[in-house]
Order: sequence, then structure tokens, then C-alpha cells
Amino acid sequence: MAGCGTGTATQTETSSPPAPSPTPSPAKTYTDADLSSIVSTLKDSQGRALTVVPAAQIDQGIIKAKEILKGAVFTPPECNAFADSNAQIPEDSTYAAGTSVSAAENTAIVVTAIALTDAKELTAHLQASEDAVAACRNFTLELAGQKITTEIQQIDAATKGEQSFAALAKQTASSGEAQTTLTMTGIKGNLAATAVKTGTNVSADNAPELAQLVDTILAHG
Repeated sequence: MAGCGTGTATQTETSSPPAPSPTPSPAKTYTDADLSSIVSTLKDSQGRALTVVPAAQIDQGIIKAKEILKGAVFTPPECNAFADSNAQIPEDSTYAAGTSVSAAENTAIVVTAIALTDAKELTAHLQASEDAVAACRNFTLELAGQKITTEIQQIDAATKGEQSFAALAKQTASSGEAQTTLTMTGIKGNLAATAVKTGTNVSADNAPELAQLVDTILAHG
């Protein structure tokens, strides 16, 4: 019995206290001006600097898009969630955008940088986009007398972020006019970047170009 007691005491004396849990690093903060400065460093595949879009102008565009979509009819109706998830910027976020237009290629690129204090909100927003694409691979939008059919699919392309998402959408109007949109999003911590390229000849082959733009922003995360 004495031997057992001694062994217990010895173990108690030599045991080390549990190491304290590391204190999580506070999330980096970015102002609209910070993000605009980052976006101003971006260049397209032709070496042209993107034109920075002020946050106030982005706000106006979002408001206008929401007003336009109020009169839109989606078939099937549940695909209205697709517009909701892609025409919004999370509340309490800071953001900036840049654009590049190529008349020769008949393409346009829009890059958006978004930062939030809570990284989980960015993850939830990205998941909503993924869910919308999975549920609405084919849908029709009727707006102002025009009918636009969209076929969309998630593609296998990634950024250097902790999370990535890429999708290719082909839109065909009732007039027969068609265009394709490639979207790539990456998240690193509480910083997210999305690059969108639209044109008549856009394809999944353009993914590396957009990934480079996204990765340049995420390098500041």
C-alpha cells in the first residue's frame, strides 16, 4: 500500500501543467482605401492596370441591380436565390473593385476585394454561392420582355486561398445573343477576392488569369 501511495505522489510532482491555449491572432482590418490601394496594383493579361471603382460607386451599382431584379421572374422560382447570393456584398464589410475592358477580345473583367471582421461570414457567403450553383445548373430569367437562359457549372480550378470556388456560366438571350461568364473566388482569413471575366469566347481556360488576380489580393491577407 505504501508503495502505491509513493508512486502516486511522485507522478503528481513530476507532471507538467497543461500548456495554455494559444491566443488567436486578431483579424486583420482593411479600410475601403486599403483595398482600393491593393486593387490598384492589379494588371490584366495584357499588362494593363485595372481601373479602380470607388466603394460609393459599387454601392450605387448594387442598389440598381437589386431594383432591376425586383421585376425578374426566375424559372424554376427557387433559382431566385442564385441572384440573391451573387448580387450582394456582406453587411459591415469593406470593399473595393477594379475593371478592365478589352475591345479587341470583346471581354470585360471585374475584380472585387472584400474584408470582414468575422471570417465565418465570408465562408457562409461562399457556401451560399456553391449551393446556388449546385441547385440551379439551368434556369431562365425573364426581365423587361427579354428571356435569358443560363447554364452554369462548377469547374475544377483553385486559387492559393484557404477556400476556392470557380464556376462557368453560359447565358443565351431570346434574341440568340450569347455570352459566357467565368467567376473565381478565393478566401484567406477574413479577406476574399472574386474575379469575373465575361465575353463571347470566355472559357475555363481563362481560369489561370483570374486566379492570378485573386491570388495577388489574397497575398495581402
